[in-house]
Amino acid sequence: MSFSPSNTSRLRRHAIAVAIAVLMPFAAANAADEHYVKDGAAVGGYDVVAYHTVGKPTQGSNQYAAKYQGVMWHFASAANRDLFVASPAKYAPAYGGWCSAGASKGKKVVTKPELWAVVDGQLYLNSSEAAHTKLFLADTQTVIRKGESNWKQIYATEADKL
Repeated sequence: MSFSPSNTSRLRRHAIAVAIAVLMPFAAANAADEHYVKDGAAVGGYDVVAYHTVGKPTQGSNQYAAKYQGVMWHFASAANRDLFVASPAKYAPAYGGWCSAGASKGKKVVTKPELWAVVDGQLYLNSSEAAHTKLFLADTQTVIRKGESNWKQIYATEADKL
């Protein structure tokens, strides 16, 4: 094959088409697919800062809302909203708010706000009492390690049907 200007141009177009085909699934991932969104807000409208500051699940309000990664987040106060806006990665839950134990098994599962833990400054949520106590709390570091590894593949997939 010769590399005339027309062939080089054709090869360049082919390379671009291949790159688009390979990268398109990643670009197509919707921010709402990555985050657990219920009733129009991340984490079902719970204030993710409150887990850190008051140590319990606290329902947020759309009066104190902020947008992050294309999703609305609700907070119980303007102060919590401002803390989040200043450092969202510090407060956003692992795995987009999906179940930590589920992520360790390669699945996206809806969480319950009362099943949570903050480990090394990171918020982790779980879906059931068994997932929280028998998996996450029983072997926290393994669940986190497996969840981190799996999340790279499952973040843009649909949630598992319960």
